Amino acid sequence: MGMFSRKIIVYIGSAACFAGCTGDFLSLFILGREYPGYSQLSDTMSSLGASSSPVSGIISAWWIILGFLMIIFACGFRAAYSPGDKNAKIAFWLIVLYGLGEGMGSGLFKADRVAGSYTTSFIVHDILGGAGVTAILVLPLFVQKIKPIFSSTGFIIFSRITLILGTLFLILFTFRFIGNAENIITRNEGLWQRLFVLVYYIYIIAIALKMVSGYRRSI
Repeated sequence: MGMFSRKIIVYIGSAACFAGCTGDFLSLFILGREYPGYSQLSDTMSSLGASSSPVSGIISAWWIILGFLMIIFACGFRAAYSPGDKNAKIAFWLIVLYGLGEGMGSGLFKADRVAGSYTTSFIVHDILGGAGVTAILVLPLFVQKIKPIFSSTGFIIFSRITLILGTLFLILFTFRFIGNAENIITRNEGLWQRLFVLVYYIYIIAIALKMVSGYRRSI
């Protein structure tokens, strides 16, 4: 791959990351307003894509696009670093898995319930989404080992803070599966989910920015 073509892939990948992250948050708040009674604090993002949602088709299509954008970002990330770097290779596949699971998987399989029971689509939606979330959750463990640009003390601290906050918000989000108790934690499942996504979107945008700046200094 020539230097110019590699540069283009890196830049396109970074742009895809920014477009995907900002577009995802904007779509949540804009489309959430079109769903009467929908709460950004207490309702999950998946419920926007359920068949009962008035914006089901739009948000599902967007999540599929988001999946493509994350895969393009992963390709840009891969092009920016040595193909022989084990941690860069693992990070690439984790980003791809996030795009396939939490992006395309969420868009193709709706979180539908029938008479209070989980449908097959709902179960597949949760499995694929869970795989994507797990992939992005552990991403900092590998990115911080990529030398030299991500192995600085500052970025390692940033990676650890991201992992700690992400784990905390994910735990708070999963409390909704524990019994039927109504409390401040279970009532705000939508908030914990959005905070988890926000923390990791900030992190991967930072990766995209350092990816471009580091690549520019290396050529």
